Amino acid sequence: MIPPRIKSVKAVDNFCLEIIYSTGEKRLYDMKKNLQYDFYKKLNNIGYFQLVKSVETTVEWSNGEDMDSNELYTNSIIIQ
Repeated sequence: MIPPRIKSVKAVDNFCLEIIYSTGEKRLYDMKKNLQYDFYKKLNNIGYFQLVKSVETTVEWSNGEDMDSNELYTNSIIIQ
């Protein structure tokens, strides 16, 4: 399954991402479990973490860190 496009993303408290999809669905993804891996090490800096941006169906940061679109969608929770 290809998740819908991401309309917007923003970093919120406690290393979570608030994602709004093109369908209007609003979801919350917890990044903390990913921060233990070397690939995401720079994201432990909250200032850098907050520079997240959306790119089609996923999110990324300026040094190339990104997330699998299916991981973001299926392992996030719906919020209102």
